Amino acid sequence: MKRYWLLFVCLVVMLCAACSDDSSSEKKSEYRVVYSGEIKTLNYLKTSETNEFAMAANLVDGLIEYDKYGVVQPSIAKEWSSNDDATVWTFKLRDDAKWVTHDGKEYADVVAQDFVDGLHYVLDVKNESSTAWIATVVKNGEAFYNGDMTDFTKVGIKAIDEHTVEYTLEKPTPYFLSMLNYVCFFPVNGKFIAEKGDSFGTTNDNFLYNGSYILDKFEPQNERVLVKNDKYWDKNNVLIDRIRYKYNKEAATVEPELFLRGEVDSAIIPTSIIDEWFKDEKKKSQIRQTQNNFYTYFYALNFNPQFDAEYEPDNWKKAVNNKDFRKSLFHAFDRESAMLTLEPYNPKDLLSNTITPKNFVNVEGVDYTQLAPLADITKNDSFNKEKALEYKEKAKKALEGKVTFPVKVLMPYNSGMPDWANRSQVVKQQIERLLGTDYVDIIIEAGPSTGFLSEVRKPGKFALLEANWGPDYADPSTYTDPFTAEGTYNKPELAEGYTEANGSKYQSLVDEANATIDTAKRYELFAKAESFLIDEAFVIPYSVGGSGYVASKLNPFEGQYSPFGVTSEKFKGQQILDKPMSNDEFKAALTKWEQERADALAKAAK
Repeated sequence: MKRYWLLFVCLVVMLCAACSDDSSSEKKSEYRVVYSGEIKTLNYLKTSETNEFAMAANLVDGLIEYDKYGVVQPSIAKEWSSNDDATVWTFKLRDDAKWVTHDGKEYADVVAQDFVDGLHYVLDVKNESSTAWIATVVKNGEAFYNGDMTDFTKVGIKAIDEHTVEYTLEKPTPYFLSMLNYVCFFPVNGKFIAEKGDSFGTTNDNFLYNGSYILDKFEPQNERVLVKNDKYWDKNNVLIDRIRYKYNKEAATVEPELFLRGEVDSAIIPTSIIDEWFKDEKKKSQIRQTQNNFYTYFYALNFNPQFDAEYEPDNWKKAVNNKDFRKSLFHAFDRESAMLTLEPYNPKDLLSNTITPKNFVNVEGVDYTQLAPLADITKNDSFNKEKALEYKEKAKKALEGKVTFPVKVLMPYNSGMPDWANRSQVVKQQIERLLGTDYVDIIIEAGPSTGFLSEVRKPGKFALLEANWGPDYADPSTYTDPFTAEGTYNKPELAEGYTEANGSKYQSLVDEANATIDTAKRYELFAKAESFLIDEAFVIPYSVGGSGYVASKLNPFEGQYSPFGVTSEKFKGQQILDKPMSNDEFKAALTKWEQERADALAKAAK
């Protein structure tokens, strides 16, 4: 009996120990998602893929990061300063940041030379870095990349000492801090990457980590698992212990059902089933809008058409060079109707009257889009039936005998995006109904589902095209890139009657703004340039990105936030909610966050 009693006691103890272990493991929070887009590389110094940026953001820290309001914060750099004209920037590094291996063992301290080695790799053309163009902001960066200079010590970066790194830039760049949110400025341990060579970033053990997570498991087309980095300098602010990505080639289709079954913690809800979710009270309480991003969408009018003769490019070119013709299209475009193809419930939430979205940057609390003369454009909807018809009559009179009506308007779309195809039909029908098929003949054409940019947009094989652009740093100049002489969108600098000695009038306005260091004056000049671009109807602003609905156990207002770069991809600072946020809860939280963000940005600017 004693023997059996002892066995019973041992069994109970073992069961209790097992229960204790399970209880302990349950305390570790785990965030679960499915994915279909595989990561091709972990080499953050080389990639330009969004999902690879997102992974790098959680594995490697740069010099700076952002708080939940988008205010820059110390990361590997604990403090920084610049000279008066913002051409020399000096960063003092913390001394407790560590490189660790995939099994969590310390490899080396993070030091200033790691940032020099990282930039050296990016600017070495043989490494084929996709973000090298951003890094050419440093002095002699472009010359080194192009091979005009071979001595990297002459490039504008150096380690002053173990914990001080200094950047010298080609020209005054007051927004340089925000550029550091890109992976091309991330550090790398020179010894490690030299040892690994081409195998660096191919597997999770051919990689070093200094960020909030370590890639514990990396099995392409099966699973990848991130675990909290216990050697991380700021580990107390990493609140999710494990992030588990499970591969499913049908992720977009199956994840809503997986979410309802409690198997994943986040799911994008496609437009095709949104009605079903909103009609079911239980499902409705778990679905919300996504937070708008800072991609800007617009319709570009092409001044350098390169499409086939059957679409009459010469006739289009004559028409588009007439301001009244452009203004007729500008005011005839019903943006809300177009947006209903993507956002059937809250279309106005995504519309934008400007190219630079609201809440991107501000001057002492005044939003950029509220600066004169842009403020008048911001508050007025461009869709106006009376104005559209008025400009139509002016254009017909001015172009009589010069242009053949109806003007053929070639408007291609990406055939791999069903909502774009639907929207093209809506835009065609709506504009032709208002202006008349005797005036314009909008021809919609299915473009390739892959390579659309290189085959259609960049070669100029369109008359009118829905296009988009995302910001690269915290300055209005980032939204001028598509429309300047180096841009590849619609060549407005070729518009007749707008050339000056040094190029187009728009280019002159942008150049003047770029040459100004004072933030208030600089933003005022960019607002003037953007107003000119829109007033002359060289472009038709449409919307911002961020459409769609999601069911998620993450609070989007807890994580780090930035309109550009990779910081918004970080899980640091976020925690898993007990239940998903409803749309009503989301809207209330968004209103509160927007006010708090405006206050935080105004305070940071002082």
